[in-house]
Amino acid sequence: MKKYVAFLISFSIIFGCLPNRQIIAQIDTTFNKQPIRYANFISLVGQKNFGYAAEKFNLNIAEASIISASIFPDPNLSFGWFDNGQKRMNMGYGFSTGIDWTWELGGKRKARMEVAKSEYELKKLLLQDYFRNLRADATLVYLQALRNKLIFDVQLNSYQTLQKLASSDSTRFKLGAITQIDALQSRVEARVVLNDVFQSEAEWKMTLANLALFIGSKQTDVLLIPQGDFNTFDRNFQLNELITTAQNNRADLLAALQNKNLSQSVLNLAKANRTIDLGISIGSTYASYVRNVIAPTPSFNQISAGVAIPIKISNNKPGELKAAYYLVQQAEAQYRQIELEIQNQIMQAYFNYLALQKQVQQFKNGLLTEAKAVLDGKIYSYQRGETSLLEVLNAQRTYNDVQKSYYQALYDYAAALVELERAVGIWDINF
Repeated sequence: MKKYVAFLISFSIIFGCLPNRQIIAQIDTTFNKQPIRYANFISLVGQKNFGYAAEKFNLNIAEASIISASIFPDPNLSFGWFDNGQKRMNMGYGFSTGIDWTWELGGKRKARMEVAKSEYELKKLLLQDYFRNLRADATLVYLQALRNKLIFDVQLNSYQTLQKLASSDSTRFKLGAITQIDALQSRVEARVVLNDVFQSEAEWKMTLANLALFIGSKQTDVLLIPQGDFNTFDRNFQLNELITTAQNNRADLLAALQNKNLSQSVLNLAKANRTIDLGISIGSTYASYVRNVIAPTPSFNQISAGVAIPIKISNNKPGELKAAYYLVQQAEAQYRQIELEIQNQIMQAYFNYLALQKQVQQFKNGLLTEAKAVLDGKIYSYQRGETSLLEVLNAQRTYNDVQKSYYQALYDYAAALVELERAVGIWDINF
């Protein structure tokens, strides 16, 4: 045991001789940074996010479907040639040509176009809902980056405080004011906190890397540095007004309503498809001169026209019509369910926001100031030999915990506002 203590003391004294700036140099805060404001960041998300860009193509696809639905059935053009096969008897040959076309009845084309237009409107609302969630998710990552930077600063300041205390203890040991073990312990505590600094640094940079994902950036040598604070997230809301606003603004609820319209259009198309279509045909036939001595016949042209009426035996099995009818009922049930879910989301987000508002206020009522005053007093007493190092370390940990809890509460409060406005379908966040 004595050999272990002696080795630990020797190692710590040697390592403690390293200049503080060499240790600080291990904390990489000099990487290439690109400051960015929140408004610019959200603008880039809307312009350059690849997932959002991919969703936009759904509108182009739906628009093309409208064009396809408006097309009339194609006509069929036919050509024919015949030979009576009796060359010895000179029975002759002939040509025929014709065109036939399906005449759709029952408003099928109009019904198809209504279905395609309803799908287009649905895709438009779903795109809005996609951006609603994308904007909220990007904002949360932006806020996480701000929070992680503040926590990193807390850990770094804590390390610097303990490092100064360790340097002071080294001097006091040389003067004989404290024992070598006390000087060793302060250096060990500083080294332990340094590991927390490295962890906080990694978490901060990982969040910064996530910001690049939202704006489609492939740069690896530059990290975006969010600018702003947590001082602009106070709001006064009325729960009933929020629910009413959501019923008018939530894109997914409007999409569910549009889905009802779409299902009704599908039902109308199914009804139209049960109407018979007429086949209209026009043709011409030319027969050459027949030189047969028994029954010679001059050449002639024949014109024909006709109408084909299909026998809709399939109407006896109305599977398509029943499926469309049930689709309407399903869309109605889905709409009611989404309406209730949105109301529940708003209530939960609203109550969570109010609770976090009270927590933040608790910190602002002097908790941080009191914890800092306790730490300063313990350090002063320790330097005068009136208290132990353990009390200083406890005060430092308490102050660190209070600061980190405060910054976490600020983030949770801001995130609660983001989630509440996401649930309502409004957006006035800018900081």
